[in-house]
Amino acid sequence: MDAVRLILASRRALAGSDGVSQTLKEVWQAQALAQAIGSRLAVNGPPELRGEALGLTELAGRGCGVLDEPRLAVGALRAAQLTELGDARQALLCLGALLGEAGMALVGIASAADDETTYWQCMESIDAADESRDRVLEMLRKLAAREAGGAERVAG
Repeated sequence: MDAVRLILASRRALAGSDGVSQTLKEVWQAQALAQAIGSRLAVNGPPELRGEALGLTELAGRGCGVLDEPRLAVGALRAAQLTELGDARQALLCLGALLGEAGMALVGIASAADDETTYWQCMESIDAADESRDRVLEMLRKLAAREAGGAERVAG
């Protein structure tokens, strides 16, 4: 399945999640998907994105690592369903939105957390989601600069 479809499925699942455990599961899924997309971009993406994509992979992996790994049914891991990136710009725009929504969901959980463990897991995952989103925004900036450079060469 292409990246945009998987991201949209993750956004719907996160928006429809009910309760702390389901929301944390969806945030973990979002981070795992960001890790998979970063990995794919690091290997097959435009050369100017590869460093940022590798950083995204590491940060999203950290985001997964601080949360308890959810028990998922066979085939339910969205990141494992990633078969193609499609349009890198569109995938990154959607991924940035997903990471922002994941961060906001974590803020809600952290503010209502009754125990310190959940609070600190959320805080560390918020940090990872925010830094991952920064990497996505930087890759979008580099894509825009590449496109602008190409347009200048054609016009010049």
